[in-house]
Amino acid sequence: MNFAVAGAGAIGAYVGAKMARAGADVTLVARGRHCRAMQERGVRVVSAEEEFETRPRVVDSVAAVGPVDVVFLAVKAHSLPELAPQLPALFGPDTAVVSMQNGIPWWYFEATERLEKVDPGGVVAAAIEPRRVVGSIVYLSTEIIEPGVVRHMESNRITIGEPDGARSERCRVIAEVLVSAGLRAPITTHLRQEIWVKLMGNVAFNPISALTGATLAAMARDPEVGQLVRAIMAETECVARRIGIEMPITIDQRITGAEKVGEHKTSMLQDLEAGRPLELDAIVGAVLELGARSQIPMPHTRAVYACAKLLERRRGGRP
Repeated sequence: MNFAVAGAGAIGAYVGAKMARAGADVTLVARGRHCRAMQERGVRVVSAEEEFETRPRVVDSVAAVGPVDVVFLAVKAHSLPELAPQLPALFGPDTAVVSMQNGIPWWYFEATERLEKVDPGGVVAAAIEPRRVVGSIVYLSTEIIEPGVVRHMESNRITIGEPDGARSERCRVIAEVLVSAGLRAPITTHLRQEIWVKLMGNVAFNPISALTGATLAAMARDPEVGQLVRAIMAETECVARRIGIEMPITIDQRITGAEKVGEHKTSMLQDLEAGRPLELDAIVGAVLELGARSQIPMPHTRAVYACAKLLERRRGGRP
């Protein structure tokens, strides 16, 4: 099998490097200085456990790759509408697309409903047929510390699953490749439910961390912020329940789990500090959009979202 990682930033380059080191036929699609560094020197991965270098094929456009068996779609959700029209160049008759975005993915409602905050104008859905999609939930913390060099901080899990909950041969094969690369890749038959478990925490912790600069542990332990986190999680849980999702854990359990992660900066805080766009719309805006359609009041979520949007506009993408 051959693979492409479309959007080989911190997470995509890390996953691609692990796969390449294990002998997989993988091509990384990246851009800018990071792309040029990987082309010239390969990818270097550093972590507390290991440090290694590998030389996968690296290109700066999907057109240079050609059809592959599996595409790992690793760009941030806000970058996907721009990339999506180019993706069919990677597709053969049975190419699978593993979505790795945070928040509510574009495929979640398939043809029955579209979230403008996630897929404006429907350009992503038009480019990627629903039959190609394999969902995933990424539990990795990585960052680019210099072009071509990725630091892995914690976790090694990418949960994958079919959107309809079925067990499939393609999920089994993809999981085997990821496991052989040294990653954990459990297959779930409850993908939609697990998306909301992660989302319940992200809707609360990500924008609050961007506004305050606080780590997960600091937010979870602060009494007043803890009340705000609980209120946002309760509003998110109400939206999930309205579309048929029952959370398998309680709000207190979700907060306790975040506290155990420790002094970790959320991905949104890392993006803010690096001057990158924030994933506010896919993570928070999409939940607000669903809540508005169901006339669910979400005052706490909406207030934090508005403040974080203003912060992003005022920062103007500057670190």
